[in-house]
Amino acid sequence: MSQTAVIHARIDPDTKVATERVLETLGMTPTEAIRLLYRQIAMRGEFPVELRIPNAETAAALNRAEKGKDIESFDNAEDLFASWE
Repeated sequence: MSQTAVIHARIDPDTKVATERVLETLGMTPTEAIRLLYRQIAMRGEFPVELRIPNAETAAALNRAEKGKDIESFDNAEDLFASWE
């Protein structure tokens, strides 16, 4: 299939740089990522990722985790399971 259709999109520079950094670690170009997204939408007939807004409690927990606060770590699964008791 020839690649003749063109898509133009505007995005803020910080998001572009951050996204391209992630894509580079995956060995993927922005064009390949867009093609992948479009193919998945066409194949599935829906958006391929569930988009949800977290409730306040979940958002706060995610924010704390991103800052490295209130994080527990375990050396093995047994220690993790024991912490639940």
